[in-house]
Amino acid sequence: MERETALHVSDTKPEWPVFPTALRGVAQVVSYLMHPLFIPTIVTFLIVQALPEYFVTFKQYSMRFPYDRLYFRVISISLFFPLLTVLLSRALNFVDSFYLRTQRDRIIPYIATIIYYFWAFYTFIREGVAPPFFNAFFLGIFIAVIASFICNIFVKISMHTMGWGGVIGLLLALMWGMHMNVTIPLVITLFIAGLVGTARMVLAAHSPAEIYAGFIVGILSQLAAYAFVG
Repeated sequence: MERETALHVSDTKPEWPVFPTALRGVAQVVSYLMHPLFIPTIVTFLIVQALPEYFVTFKQYSMRFPYDRLYFRVISISLFFPLLTVLLSRALNFVDSFYLRTQRDRIIPYIATIIYYFWAFYTFIREGVAPPFFNAFFLGIFIAVIASFICNIFVKISMHTMGWGGVIGLLLALMWGMHMNVTIPLVITLFIAGLVGTARMVLAAHSPAEIYAGFIVGILSQLAAYAFVG
């Protein structure tokens, strides 16, 4: 009897650890604040503030405040339209949850986001006034979303860590390709990325493999994009 019980226990899968409610609440707040939808806007703002000499033309085209047209374009493409897509998909019952927890729920948002980021990259590069590394940043996001869409057929990788992996990849491209000193931003980004990855695991939203896969896809996509147009 004991042997049968032992065999039965050994065949079961290990359960997720149960974290305190307060810790899960903190992890949920981190997941909201560091959501990948906000990353392009945050990166654009920080790059413009740190390297304004590369965005002089956008400043000249400003209407009410410096770089407002650039910010409006980035926010529209990377935040407003993807969010609108999810809201409409939920309203039409194409997805079961706003949180896109299942692989099926992610299909329509992935396809729509692929279109949005190709549009962003294409318009920036055709306009010809954005610096190459900025064009590469949006190309990298486009590549990452395509890779994630393909991976979604087999496994649900973390979009959160894919996004922050993309920021790490961008900083590595600036460091290796343009010899910029990005040590402090890189350290801060690594800390945030680790925090986000931990938060996703605390919430049991992803397995460690899905977390690491997101980082790898994000980093490699940015490096490949920079090698292509940077």
